[in-house]
Amino acid sequence: MSASDSTPVIPVPVPGATEVPPPGGTRAPSTPQRRKPPYGHRRLLTRRDRIALGFMAGLPTLLHVALVWVTAFASVALAFTTWDGIGFDAIKWVGLQNFRELFDSNPQFWPAVQHNVVWFVVLIAIPTPLGLFLAVQLDKNIRFTRVYQTAFFLPVVVSLAVTGFVWQLVYNPDTGLINSLIGANKPGHYIDWIGDPDLNLWAVLVAACWRHTGYMMILYLAGLKGVDPSLREASSLDGANEWQTFKNVIFPTLRPTNTIVLVVTIIESLRAFDLVYVFNGGAQGTELLSILVTNNIIGESSRIGYGSAIAVVLLVISLVVIIPYLVSTFRKERRA
Repeated sequence: MSASDSTPVIPVPVPGATEVPPPGGTRAPSTPQRRKPPYGHRRLLTRRDRIALGFMAGLPTLLHVALVWVTAFASVALAFTTWDGIGFDAIKWVGLQNFRELFDSNPQFWPAVQHNVVWFVVLIAIPTPLGLFLAVQLDKNIRFTRVYQTAFFLPVVVSLAVTGFVWQLVYNPDTGLINSLIGANKPGHYIDWIGDPDLNLWAVLVAACWRHTGYMMILYLAGLKGVDPSLREASSLDGANEWQTFKNVIFPTLRPTNTIVLVVTIIESLRAFDLVYVFNGGAQGTELLSILVTNNIIGESSRIGYGSAIAVVLLVISLVVIIPYLVSTFRKERRA
């Protein structure tokens, strides 16, 4: 036998070839490979993160439920009772007696409802078109447009109580601006804008319109910024003037903004309180539902059940307006 025949042959592994087990049917144990856990099973938040997240989300939720939902349901329940607010054992169930007294025997209820309706009509008829007009003018990028926007929106930022005090000075019979301009600040020629039942509601509405105009301007200005510029260009190429472009092209695209404006105006008319309360406490021709609620709950009589009944009526009126808006909004989202 030659030396070449005695040399052991070392097999060379061929890439891709199947490994043949050694004689005897056993395979040498291979080094186990560590499998990586799937990405979906990996914990992205630690226990400390989950506690912090639960605290940040849970505490506002509890406050919202306690201060909004619990109080709302409590007001609905108290509307069918009589209670002076001293001790829970003094609560007595009276059924619909509060509502019967409210609709039949309260001389201020129906005037308050009428004044809320007048408030809504005036806010829709005067400051809403005026706010739209200002928004259209400011959308043209005129000089000092930022200054104008700030000046018109400033009354919205100022507190309603402060606004009421400012307009009290304007309507003052002796030293007020209006009486001084028209010469009605002399004895025998005074015009009592706040005390006269035929004038005080309209005087308060002037102050409300002054504030509401800036609110409407900002809403419409935001809507105009979202209008596609190509629509204006196409309208101008078709030979339409500025009014025709606004009426036939721009205003139809502001339909979502108009819906928001309508809902906001209704809410503003229903929750009107601060201006009237600062002016004259809601008496002598300026009665509102919110004023009646406040006077019955925290007034001298402290008729919490009766005041809750008025609040329920105000809530029902609000839901009549809000529910159709929510239904239409949800339908549009489902279609989209």
